Amino acid sequence: MKPVKFILFSITFLLIQFANAQVAELSEIEKYIYKKLPNAKVKKIEAKDHFKEVYEIRFKQYLDHDNPQAGTFEHRIFISHFDKKSPMLFVTEGYAARQRTYELSKILTSNQIIVEYRFYGASRPKDIQWQYLTNDQAMEDLHRIKKLFKKFYKKEWVSTGISKGGTTTLIYKAKYPKDVCVAVPYVAPLAFAQEDKRTDDHQRNTGSEECRNKIIALQRIALQKRDEIIPMIENYAQTNGHTFSIGVDIVFEYAILEFPFSFWQWGASCQEIPDEHASTKQVFNYIESVVSWSFYSDASIDYFLPAFYQFMTELGYYGFPTENVEDLLVSVKNPTNLIFGPKNVDLTFKPYLKPIHDKLMKKRGKRIIYIYGGMDTWTACGVTPNPKTDALNMTLANGSHSTRIKDFPREDQEKIYKKLDKWLKAKITPLR
Repeated sequence: MKPVKFILFSITFLLIQFANAQVAELSEIEKYIYKKLPNAKVKKIEAKDHFKEVYEIRFKQYLDHDNPQAGTFEHRIFISHFDKKSPMLFVTEGYAARQRTYELSKILTSNQIIVEYRFYGASRPKDIQWQYLTNDQAMEDLHRIKKLFKKFYKKEWVSTGISKGGTTTLIYKAKYPKDVCVAVPYVAPLAFAQEDKRTDDHQRNTGSEECRNKIIALQRIALQKRDEIIPMIENYAQTNGHTFSIGVDIVFEYAILEFPFSFWQWGASCQEIPDEHASTKQVFNYIESVVSWSFYSDASIDYFLPAFYQFMTELGYYGFPTENVEDLLVSVKNPTNLIFGPKNVDLTFKPYLKPIHDKLMKKRGKRIIYIYGGMDTWTACGVTPNPKTDALNMTLANGSHSTRIKDFPREDQEKIYKKLDKWLKAKITPLR
């Protein structure tokens, strides 16, 4: 053999041996990931809590599951592996995803897959093709991922999600009831209109009359101080590097109109609401703490652009009652969330969630645990399961949009654990 050929042969042999050694070093779940998604980008990240291995995976997902030739986008998921003989918690995010341990993973000592919603976060294409941002396509994303990993994780699958992610959980359960054994949506609304009036009624009736009056009073105080507050917003923007292309005066009025919804959504304190004796700075800071002026910044509007597209076209949203402040509005006479959607795109609303709700009232609503906060404005669009359906509604009376299982009294937590035990026959570890 000639020296050059011998050298090339030796290098090739060594490379093959090195590659074989690398494959041999892969864990069982890593090998499975590469087998099912051979061209995926896989990054191992630090495992915490009970998990033994955690991976961030980016792979090619179909834009249109009915027409694979339409192209793909890069879809991100996180897999947290504990034991293939343990249940799988399937997290159906509604927005961008980040790796974290969900409380149900701890309760079930489960594995966990977090699925970033298409066109959000790292799964957002540079140029969004809006026609593919639909709930039906997103459900096909979830169904495909379930099929990819069901042969490795053969124990029970439990789906969960929070807020818009909880809505995703309910849609997925209604469309693919056999994909998961149990669904646990948190604070999940099913809105029936582009501006669902049930949220208006909630704001008019929740809490005490005294508290509601204090909210209205603060709105009016702020609007009457517009000449002082608007320069504060401009300074706030400059200090924090925000830009407000919709106009600072419009930001100001939308934040005031948003205030009652956010107040009840996040469980703010009635005792802390500034009154007529408060300084303008105190009023400014309190509204910032509840709504955040930055929510209307260009960066925030861009981040939530896919969400508002979905809210305005399929998912529905809430509106802005103006009856208590309309005489003080200058720039926003007819408030609408359409202003926050993408421009030059059809935002015609096509009701999507009412049929989903109707399915959940029947057989497809079995084995669902609904978690709600009683004061949360979104609970007005919550689901009350059919009494004949084997499901459980847990509403924390004074809970907000942050309500979790851990927030319930011990006796109420036990109701949840008993249902999980009945449906899953899995080891339940109560939260401390």
